[in-house]
Amino acid sequence: MSADTATVLSLPFTGMWMAQNSPARRVPSHGVDLFGERYAIDFVAVDRRRRSAERRDWRTLVSTEPAERFRGFGRSILAPADGVIVDVHDGEADHEGRRSQLALVPYALGQASRLRQGHHAVAGNSVTIALQDGRAFVSLAHLRLGSIRVAVGDAVTTGQPIAACGNSGNSTEPHVHLQVMDRIDPTHAEGLPLAFRSFREWRLRSGRPYKVETGIPGERSIVEPLA
Repeated sequence: MSADTATVLSLPFTGMWMAQNSPARRVPSHGVDLFGERYAIDFVAVDRRRRSAERRDWRTLVSTEPAERFRGFGRSILAPADGVIVDVHDGEADHEGRRSQLALVPYALGQASRLRQGHHAVAGNSVTIALQDGRAFVSLAHLRLGSIRVAVGDAVTTGQPIAACGNSGNSTEPHVHLQVMDRIDPTHAEGLPLAFRSFREWRLRSGRPYKVETGIPGERSIVEPLA
C-alpha cells in the first residue's frame, strides 16, 4: 500500500498514542473483512513508558477495571479531515477495561454474539465523516457515551473536537478505532487504504523518534502529531 493510493488524514488526537491492529502489519488489519475494517487502525493513549494506565492493583490481575483509570478515557477526539458529518450513533454504554487474562476469557466468549448483533454492538458510539471528494468516508468508533459534539449535516474541519475517547462497543480498553470506507453504511462498505501526515513515530525497540511526512504507523509504534 502506498501513500499515492491511500486517503491521507491527520491523526485524530493530540499527545502520544500507541498504534494497534495496524495495516502496516497485516491486511485485513483486524483479522476480518467485516464492516469496512480492512485497513482500520486502533490507537490507545499511552505515556512515554507505553502505559495505557498508571495504576495497577488486584483488579488489573484478575478482574475488570474502571474505564476512568485509563489514560485515553475522555480524551478529545478530533476530526481527521475536512468534511460533512453523515452518520452519528450514540447511546452505547462504556464498558469497564480488561487487562487481566481472566477477565478477557468471558469477553472473548461473547465475541460471536456481538457480531450477530450488528455494527453498533461492535463499533459502539461512532461518527462518520464524508470527505470533500465525496468518494470516501471516515468512521471513528468506540467513542464515549454522550460525548459526541456534532450532528448529521454539520461541516467539520481538520483538528476540530468532535467527541471523546471511550470504551463502547467491542473494546477491551479505551481507544479510538479509525477506518476509511467506500460508502456510509459499514454493513455493505469496503475498507479503503489510509495514511497519516506529519507525525513523530517511536517504533518498537527503538529509543529515538522518526519524523514521518506521510505514512502508516507500525504495530505498537507510539505516534504523536507534529505541530
